[in-house]
Amino acid sequence: MANDNAEIFDFLRARFAKQDERFDRIDGKLDELVLRVGKLERQVAELHVDNAIIHQRLDNLDHRLSRVERRLDLVDETVKS
Repeated sequence: MANDNAEIFDFLRARFAKQDERFDRIDGKLDELVLRVGKLERQVAELHVDNAIIHQRLDNLDHRLSRVERRLDLVDETVKS
């Protein structure tokens, strides 16, 4: 009977060890994914900033072009932009 219990405990100990190893691998993969998602979030935020900069530059160019057109009388004064 004691021998049977020892075999059962050994079996369970081995199974739990395998599960612990599996959970450790999953934890490692999860940590890696969290880091990668964080990097992606930063890159997306940088893209938003770059996009805003480009839009600001386009707006500035549009205003400058409008002034040039008015100075050269290329724009009908009745049309306001």
